[in-house]
Amino acid sequence: MRVSKKHDVLERLESAPVIAAIKDKHFEKALQSPSEILFLFGAGIMTVRDRVERAHAAGKFIFVHIDLAEGISKDKSGIFFLAHCGVDGIISTKTSAIRAAKECGLLTIQRFFAYDSQGVESIDDILAGSSPDIIEILPGVIGKIIERFAGGAIPLIAGGLVETKQEVTTALGQGAIAVSTGKEELWYL
Repeated sequence: MRVSKKHDVLERLESAPVIAAIKDKHFEKALQSPSEILFLFGAGIMTVRDRVERAHAAGKFIFVHIDLAEGISKDKSGIFFLAHCGVDGIISTKTSAIRAAKECGLLTIQRFFAYDSQGVESIDDILAGSSPDIIEILPGVIGKIIERFAGGAIPLIAGGLVETKQEVTTALGQGAIAVSTGKEELWYL
């Protein structure tokens, strides 16, 4: 069943690639949106079953970010509870949660924060131990962050994962005063 559900989720993402990532207060708007997949952050023990039933009634898949769930333990018992509530899957940064969710028959999305090259290199090792159904890499738009903070009273240096001349140029063009990188060939630009 997990395999067919994974196929269905991927098919939906192909036709509607924007996921509504929401907290409870935006749930109603997400139900009305064209997003076919919902990521529920801060799911509460008292509301999660209702949210799942309503999402399914609207024809949507719903994933709960277990690391941010309120009143739901982050261990196998909490994940079993979510499975019993009917969630389609969980999101977590923790390998142990991904493994437990797979044991419960849930789809799994493992979240990674790509801050620097060392962190990115560790993703392969982590994936070998967890084998999630899907991965999510954050942040998705670093240029937007550079633009937000550049030009303020405090100078901004962009660093982490800068590996090409184009990336250096882009960061400087977005307002960074400098770029830090471990790529030796870029030190000579």
